Amino acid sequence: MPSIKSNTTIHGLQAFTQEVYGVSNDRYFNAWDMLTNVERFLMRGLKGIRKEDQEKIELNLIISLSWYMSLMNQLHINLEENVWHRFPYVCSYCGDLPCSCKSKKVKKRQKITIDNKLRPKTLKEFQIMFEKIYPSTTRTLEHAGIHLAEEIGELSETVLNYRGSHKDDDFKQVTLEAADLFSCYIGVFNSLKSDLATKLSIVFKNNCHVCKKSPCECSFDKIMHFKF
Repeated sequence: MPSIKSNTTIHGLQAFTQEVYGVSNDRYFNAWDMLTNVERFLMRGLKGIRKEDQEKIELNLIISLSWYMSLMNQLHINLEENVWHRFPYVCSYCGDLPCSCKSKKVKKRQKITIDNKLRPKTLKEFQIMFEKIYPSTTRTLEHAGIHLAEEIGELSETVLNYRGSHKDDDFKQVTLEAADLFSCYIGVFNSLKSDLATKLSIVFKNNCHVCKKSPCECSFDKIMHFKF
């Protein structure tokens, strides 16, 4: 049966999402439907930050992330490749490890050299990488949440632009914003001191987390009250 293990890769997470949710997504949901659900559960997660409810934050962001992976699949975006090329163990803007954007007041995106020997293999290792690039001690959980909200807005805007223009340059911008949004999901979990891969392996240990089937047969009109 399809399941997510604690040593999953980003590729593995995307493949699991396709195997379990690909059929229903193709039949019932377009890109806007999926983006709406990405935003729907992401905002529930942000409400958890306001209410200081870590379980609410984690669960809703995991469901949002699942919809996000479905969107990546429908757009045929290889997320792991795009994340690595956007963040090759350095900040995507200043090019430093850790990020020095604030201290150096960097105003122009720097050219980045990619050393593939440093490339993380698992999702857990990518989370460690992002903690080193953007240490959670330098920001509050609320700050991480605001950044996440900012990035979902930017992804939505780029998808809107691409759907209107159908230009390759606009699609490239979608892939860049997709990588930025993923980094912000990780940022919130780092601020929570929570292992995202382990949490995913609990929620998705047996096909779909709601109907327990593969392919999923849910209507997606509500979320199950899952308890970690």
